[in-house]
Amino acid sequence: MKNGDVLVIGAGIAGIEASLLLAEAGRKVYLIEKTSYIGGNVIKYEHVFPNMECATCMVAPKQQELLGNENIILLTLSEVLDVKGSPGNFVVKVNKKARYVDLINCIGCSACFEPCPVTVKNEFEEGLSERKAIYIPCNGALPNVPSIDTKNCLRFAKRENCQACKEACMFDAVDFNQKNEELELKVGAILVSTGFRPFDTRNTPQFGYGKLNNVYNAFEFERMFASNGPTGGEIKLKDGEYPKSVAILHCVGRKEKGYCSAICCMYSLKFIHYLKEKLPEVKIYELYSDLCIPGKSYQKFYEEMKEKGADIIRAKEFSVAEQGKRMVIKSSFNGKERSLPVDMVILAPAIEPGEETSKLAKILDLPLDEHGFFQEKPYTSVATPREGVFIAGCAQDPKDIQGSVAQSEAAVGRILATL
Repeated sequence: MKNGDVLVIGAGIAGIEASLLLAEAGRKVYLIEKTSYIGGNVIKYEHVFPNMECATCMVAPKQQELLGNENIILLTLSEVLDVKGSPGNFVVKVNKKARYVDLINCIGCSACFEPCPVTVKNEFEEGLSERKAIYIPCNGALPNVPSIDTKNCLRFAKRENCQACKEACMFDAVDFNQKNEELELKVGAILVSTGFRPFDTRNTPQFGYGKLNNVYNAFEFERMFASNGPTGGEIKLKDGEYPKSVAILHCVGRKEKGYCSAICCMYSLKFIHYLKEKLPEVKIYELYSDLCIPGKSYQKFYEEMKEKGADIIRAKEFSVAEQGKRMVIKSSFNGKERSLPVDMVILAPAIEPGEETSKLAKILDLPLDEHGFFQEKPYTSVATPREGVFIAGCAQDPKDIQGSVAQSEAAVGRILATL
């Protein structure tokens, strides 16, 4: 007899959508997420193209619905260790790390943060701000319950008898006695929706990232603009001044990765909106090698962004150099050289597979394509060569939110038909 339960790996927008649809169909869903929060990369955005909707307003209701759904068992800080069995009867081993904060007792008051003596860079905020060893990645993250970073916590990393966070909690939510658990889950189907990571712009030194003060990658700029981000939405240079000119460079990492990520042009155009909203007089240059604007709604968005006053320039090659307190963008196209002095540079990196993709592929016995994404079965976008295992979202290839949601809906249809 087939097991009707489903395992979903990855609680980004595709994983959330699939979990809700499966739960609505009466299926029990185990949703595995390696971080302490749900929402994936989307919750880092302030607005989403092409309609410039509030990302939080779009995602938060689905997050709340998921957290309150009795058919969905959410396992954060968890990863898959092993998968055995066949379609309808998979046995999955999962390592669930201890949060060291009780999900029921904690009210999310954040009183435990300030007393913590440890301060480190906040990776969720792209290193633009700091956090404590007990922390929530950002305001509004869900579940609104902190976790303890054992790699930096004095009690766990250095075996010191520190209990500052526990003493600060009036609700006895901090629990140092929690243990990691190994769970065994029995499911009938598996959906992989592990998302993506941006290309590391340090691997393109010609653009000055990590060397020049005011060169940022796209995610850093997203968090700079975000109202719940490290600067409270202020777009400023390292010296505290507002930039008067900004260059947005497309296709960073395209040559290195060997493919077009399809969405980079659109989110780069979105940054025109960001900049003009906060700095109406700013001069904006967008430099691209090829422009990818798929579909009629995106064409309209492109025209709207052009009307805001940015110079959109095609260049075969471009680089960034220091020029006193400013920078200069050097570009060439059809033999013509051009130099543009600017105050800030924003790099639009390629989309690449999540960092755990290769490891998970071995566990699931799934093939990867030539670029490292999960390989779909021929003539389908959601099934894999292993029966009963499906993929959705950027686990398969770079795609926008609409594409990820549509693919998760298709995957759910196949899963329900299979079971």
